[in-house]
Amino acid sequence: MGGESEKWILMVTARTPTNIAVIKYWGKRDETLILPINDSISVTLDPSHLCTTTTVSVSPSFDQDRMWLNGKEISLEGGRFQSCLREIRVRAQDVEDKKKGIKIKKEDWQKLHLHIASYNNFPTAAGLASSAAGLACLVYSLAKLMNLKEDNSQLSAIARQGSGSACRSLYGGFVKWVMGKEDNGSDSLAVQLADEKHWDELVIIIAVVSARQKETSSTSGMRDTVETSALIQHRAKEVVPKRIVQMEDAIQNRDFPSFARLTCTDSNQFHAVCLDTCPPIFYMNDTSHRIISCVEKWNSAEGAPQVAYTFDAGPNAVMIAHNKKTAALLLQRLLYNFPPQSDTDLDSYIIGDKSILKDAGIKDMKDVEALTPPPEVKDSIPLSQKSKGDVSYFICTRPGGGPVVLSDETQSLLGPLTGLPK
Repeated sequence: MGGESEKWILMVTARTPTNIAVIKYWGKRDETLILPINDSISVTLDPSHLCTTTTVSVSPSFDQDRMWLNGKEISLEGGRFQSCLREIRVRAQDVEDKKKGIKIKKEDWQKLHLHIASYNNFPTAAGLASSAAGLACLVYSLAKLMNLKEDNSQLSAIARQGSGSACRSLYGGFVKWVMGKEDNGSDSLAVQLADEKHWDELVIIIAVVSARQKETSSTSGMRDTVETSALIQHRAKEVVPKRIVQMEDAIQNRDFPSFARLTCTDSNQFHAVCLDTCPPIFYMNDTSHRIISCVEKWNSAEGAPQVAYTFDAGPNAVMIAHNKKTAALLLQRLLYNFPPQSDTDLDSYIIGDKSILKDAGIKDMKDVEALTPPPEVKDSIPLSQKSKGDVSYFICTRPGGGPVVLSDETQSLLGPLTGLPK
């Protein structure tokens, strides 16, 4: 093992997107293996706007496995991390880096320790699927470091054991997590329904209502729902299977009205099931409800869906517009109803793809204050009564690609000589 010196460090850096479910996963049939009670479908978000970057490194000089998340060291003792590390190590292959004179035999991986650094460019644990991107990136980067032969679908079954939704972040575009029937979870994995180019005119606007950590974690929330909700089994057995078929058709045919109706109704039913849990779980707040009202009024006035909305386990709204023109009209409505505080820098209030601001004809705060009520709003809302500051910021993005290895060493999160965070 190794070259001339036992102080060598081998590392890989990868970037993995997050995803937002349009047909929700909620409830497990196996808590340890993280096997769901229903199929789910998600859209992968453009990693240039929302992603996790992870650097994994190995060296005979490391004396224990260590991990840093967003610059802060965290424990790797948790069962989910350990499941992923165990599953990856057992599949590790021989690795040779001729340039550095490093040779690692597959049996050596059980003895070698790892340093892992991970960074999310969006809020962690605020209902934006940070754990999905994080665990998917961990598994993908380790698979590259250890030269695994498994394809992304097989890797998704490992990522699933860290965080259920993580399995869907192993692909770009539109992804289905097949619940599977086997007790060992071997057939519970992700498959790509269509890549990000299939329906690339869609535009996604996320209203970050709160970047705070949620009160009820998804893990405990799901467990309580499965144990106490009378609606959850009806949803899993009767409702979701039909919606999965309809959603697959809508995506394949780029049928936006059907896609939007299914996305909104499934999000609302997921939150109804949360309310049917004992004690009830409240992931959405008043601002979330006002955003739904704003979109529903517009869709109703037009006689056809212009925008879909969906909320994961948190108050943040993910809105999907049919195209850039609709997205610009949506942004005008959002800024009219939810303007920033007067002293806010618009550049930090709208992040991601800023071209939508230009399409909406908005250059500065004066343009925001000059916005007129949309046609579906009967009376003008006085500025003093608007929901100023209720949205922290908006992220403008689009469907995006799957995980990639970053070959530029300057993007590594760990120092090449120390294996410690830069």
